[in-house]
Amino acid sequence: MDSIPPYLWRNANYIKILAANFLLYFSFMLLTPLLPLYLRDTFGADKELTGFVLSGYTLMCLVVRPFSGYIVDSFPRKMVLLVCNFLFCLLFAGYLVAGSVTLFAIFRTLHGGPFGATTVAASTVAIDVLHPSRRGEGIGYYGLSNNLATAIGPTVAIYLLQASDSYTLLFWICLVCSLLGVLLEVSIKLPATAVTGIMPQRHFRLGRLFLARAWSEGLAMACFAFSYGVISTYLAIYAKEELGIMSGSGLFFTLLACGLMLSRLTGARGLRRGEVAKNATEGICVSFFGYLLFAALHNEWGFYGAALIIGLGNGHMYPAIQTMFINLAPSSQRGTANSSVLTSWDVGFGIGVLIGGLFAENVGYHSAFWSAWIVNAVGAVFFMTYTKRHYVTHARE
Repeated sequence: MDSIPPYLWRNANYIKILAANFLLYFSFMLLTPLLPLYLRDTFGADKELTGFVLSGYTLMCLVVRPFSGYIVDSFPRKMVLLVCNFLFCLLFAGYLVAGSVTLFAIFRTLHGGPFGATTVAASTVAIDVLHPSRRGEGIGYYGLSNNLATAIGPTVAIYLLQASDSYTLLFWICLVCSLLGVLLEVSIKLPATAVTGIMPQRHFRLGRLFLARAWSEGLAMACFAFSYGVISTYLAIYAKEELGIMSGSGLFFTLLACGLMLSRLTGARGLRRGEVAKNATEGICVSFFGYLLFAALHNEWGFYGAALIIGLGNGHMYPAIQTMFINLAPSSQRGTANSSVLTSWDVGFGIGVLIGGLFAENVGYHSAFWSAWIVNAVGAVFFMTYTKRHYVTHARE
């Protein structure tokens, strides 16, 4: 532990994993908001089919991530990270050769596997290279790299698509950016425990797939992810078809990320002081009103205002809940804790994509967005009445 510096911005290994994480999510977010348009324009897919095709990615993440936590806790983390991220990079080539919606769905579904494993390995490596006194704050800034990618990726994608009218160009950019992330990770140096694996034995147990102590935190997280899954996936088509905003999803994600970044910066102080449950509560309350605004107000004010408010809320909420998972786990289950929070997000997000597609196709976008707000409200009530008390009782802070 003495070899880990007690500061953030002179910690070269932390900066490298931060940059690699940005490139991972940038390549992911470059495509995410435009894939419904790509499937419609290239293969004539309707909203329901689009929901099924895109939910395969999240379903594969869900299947892989619990096992990823076990593997990350059992084997050399750097090697796990490099192998998984390289496979994630390689599968972008599949989009370039997919000539049918079926083949695209296969590649998209397979792509979720290495993405799920890479995010678990990368977030665990980030924690490994952080000094314990800066862990909560470091997790917050690590998430900020996701937020920057969320802001820049869709905006760049929309600009490039309008300028070139080429989805192929976007696929190539994703491939190159993810490869740069792999090259950055090659030079990361980890503490000895992370290099060799920290579990004394590698016998598989079902209990290693999910951090059981954090079940209530996971259930709340899944509710919040459901809401985000509905809105983020069908945002571009909704803006274009109902609001007449042709390129508004780029500004939406920019405002969302501005809110995320601002709240991460202000929330870092609370995490540094150990006010984890308080940070999560504040973020959940703010997000609740953001989703309500999006569902209730069907104009540009509601569209863009909700983006900023949801960003402010999620930026406070997500790193706090992730820190709750980490504080509920022993050090030997750090990877399992990370995979558990991501699995919880995957479950909610994937169901949101699927249910949102069914609602949008059969009863309209407004019903889909109201369902997002209702599930978010359920998660908020559950967190306030049970989860927060459970965490305070069982945390290892």
